[in-house]
Amino acid sequence: MSAVSSFYEYQVFPWLNDKLCADPALQALRSETLAPARGKVVEIGFGSGLNLPHYPAGVLSLVGVEPNTGMHHRALPRIEGTRLPVQIVPGTAEHMPLPNAEFDTAVSVLTLCSVGQPRRALLELRRVLRDDGRLLLMEHGLAQQSGVARWQGRLNGVQKVLACGCNLNRNIEDLVRSSGFRFESMRQFYAPGIPRTHGWMTVASAVKA
Repeated sequence: MSAVSSFYEYQVFPWLNDKLCADPALQALRSETLAPARGKVVEIGFGSGLNLPHYPAGVLSLVGVEPNTGMHHRALPRIEGTRLPVQIVPGTAEHMPLPNAEFDTAVSVLTLCSVGQPRRALLELRRVLRDDGRLLLMEHGLAQQSGVARWQGRLNGVQKVLACGCNLNRNIEDLVRSSGFRFESMRQFYAPGIPRTHGWMTVASAVKA
């Protein structure tokens, strides 16, 4: 990695990501997604802690998995301002240094788009979830409309460069189902105020199949 790309990924992108994710529509979706969270929570793609204000009272503790150290620095003020005990694990979603069946809730918010191996990440979440645990998702991905999907394919290469590996055209529903989960609830829609190529959302709750 060059010095320029390293500076962008660890210094510029964390700031840019916070700005883009501050959209009020996305904040409302975070609250909706995380409302069922309870007990011990593991969150992949913890980032700068944007989900912290949206966790309900039933959450007892949180382990956040995040490989970008630039995000760690931006997360500190939010961690200090929350009631939750928060532990940051500097690892990847595909290889989490966490024990089996440890967590009541697993969370992925705008993360499966950018992990290198999304199915592997979901299998890891399944591994660390208790048998009665729940996976909560808020992800953007491949649109159902063919015209939008074609544009997602055309833009994907540029998106991956500008957004540090983020993909526009991953089929979130298929990834979850093929990784040993079944949906309790799911709704898919275009988020208001976001370009359709970037705003086809899946908000869902899933359990082990």
